[in-house]
Amino acid sequence: MKLYISVDMEGITGLADHTHVDSSKHNYDRSRLIMTEEANQVISTAFHEGCQEVLVNDSHSKMNNLLIEKLHPETKLIVGDVKPYSMVQGLDETYTGAMFIGYHARASMPGVMSHSMIFGVRNMYINDTPIGEMGFNAYVAGYYGVPVLLVAGDDRAAMEAEQLIPNITTAIVKETISRSAVKSLTPIKAGELLKEKTALALKNKDQIQPLTPPNHPILRIEFANYGQAEWAHLMPGTEIEENTTIVRYQAKDILEAYRAMLVMIELAMRTSFC
Repeated sequence: MKLYISVDMEGITGLADHTHVDSSKHNYDRSRLIMTEEANQVISTAFHEGCQEVLVNDSHSKMNNLLIEKLHPETKLIVGDVKPYSMVQGLDETYTGAMFIGYHARASMPGVMSHSMIFGVRNMYINDTPIGEMGFNAYVAGYYGVPVLLVAGDDRAAMEAEQLIPNITTAIVKETISRSAVKSLTPIKAGELLKEKTALALKNKDQIQPLTPPNHPILRIEFANYGQAEWAHLMPGTEIEENTTIVRYQAKDILEAYRAMLVMIELAMRTSFC
């Protein structure tokens, strides 16, 4: 049994605002240690429950947050930027299941530090279905026939996961008060919860179906301002929907849509606001 784990940061226990997830801020070093310990709770349980191989993908910001020297020694880690498939780099059809740890709600929804890839995105859609990072990543897993077994993060991330994937196991390590305030478990109690939920998710793995993506999907990204849409539209094959900040792209499959999304948001981040 092989397990794939994508670890983001905003949904990690006790992390409430940008000072916890920005490498230039004072809370970041504490936060990456908690993030690493939280990943280890899932990894160690996975090995204990019979997984022969666990691949972890550091999936936050520049994707170099996890402390490899503190990870379970049998783990393999994907670390660093640039990765062609970003938060789901290395995922393929050989994996029994995937787990998303430290995840958050999508842009324009309640939830601690809710966003979709960058803070300039208001909404992302596959065809007419709104999705965030979690949904997009689950679609890529589904392309390979891999079910997402567990999502861990705040209560709003858990709600989003349960709406996307029937029978999924969720681990709620903190409850949203506002976008920058939470009521959180302590790391010790969160670790106990993650061990319990990881074991449960693996036990129930046959009850969860992969989130199958549509064929020939249309990717639509709504940006915060028109300048971002103009930058994203520099990618060949895109068009701006009239009188909106939505840029659309017809993809041959979900993998092409995912890479198109990465290119579009990287271009959009070049926009100045004055």
